[in-house]
Order: sequence, then C-alpha cells, then structure tokens
Amino acid sequence: MGNVRDLTERELETWRGFLAASTLLTRRVEQRLKDDAGLSHAQYEVLARLAAAGGCLRMTELAGAALTSKSGLTYQVARLAEAGLVDRRSCAGDDRGVLAFLTDRGRAALRAAAEGYSALVRAEFVDGLTEEQFSGLRKGIQALCAHLDNAGEPVGPPA
Repeated sequence: MGNVRDLTERELETWRGFLAASTLLTRRVEQRLKDDAGLSHAQYEVLARLAAAGGCLRMTELAGAALTSKSGLTYQVARLAEAGLVDRRSCAGDDRGVLAFLTDRGRAALRAAAEGYSALVRAEFVDGLTEEQFSGLRKGIQALCAHLDNAGEPVGPPA
C-alpha cells in the first residue's frame, strides 16, 4: 500500500461508529417513510426537493439537489411517475432537457410523510446529542462536505 497510513484505533472506532449510526438512522427513516406514505427515502428526497423548488426542476438540477446519480434519479422519478406523484415533460426549446413536476398527489404524499419524517429526525438524530455535541457534529459535517466537494464528489448540506 505504499505510503498509506493505517487507521489508528480511535480513527477506526469513529469510522465504524459513523457507519453504525448512519445504518441505524437510514433503516429507521426508510421504515417510517414506508409506513407513513409508502415511499423510500430517495423518493421522499425527490418530492421534498421538488416542493422546495416550487414544484418543478430540470432533471439535471434535481439530480444534484437530491444527491443521486442521473441514472438513480431517472429510476426514482420513473417509479414516482408510475404512482402519479411526479410528472415529466420536455423543456420548451430544449429537446434534451426534461422537467420533473410535483403533482397534487405527490404534494399529498409529501405532506403525509413530512411530519413523521421530521419527528423521527428530531427524536433519533437531533435530540440524541447535546447542543454542544450537535454543533460540533454540524461543523464536522460541513468540513467533511467541503473536503469531499474539493475532491469532486457531490456533497450535502451547505454551510
């Protein structure tokens, strides 16, 4: 492996803890969204990003906002369209561009899921930490996202 440093016990423990917490939270969020609205987390994110943008986005913009690949987004939007939650249309004046629209049924599904989603995130993520711990985690996540962004990776929440 050349010059790669091995992880210290502290670093490895922290990494494993991050993976465990991420997996546990993801499972709980997925189950809550499935129970409340029959949605996956990826589908919820698509609906939420469309709603935040006024109900309509180009697919390329949506892929960046939803933190997924274009092919992954295409798959999720196709499932949402089949369920009547999203509609797709060609962009006027741009034959290659496709717009995704949130339907009334999609807005209703988002409303059905949003309260439980927010409650779960608060109970399992926000309230699981002291204010000081949460502030430190927030700063750490911002730094990590900036580091990953500099590496050319898509990243999450802005500072």
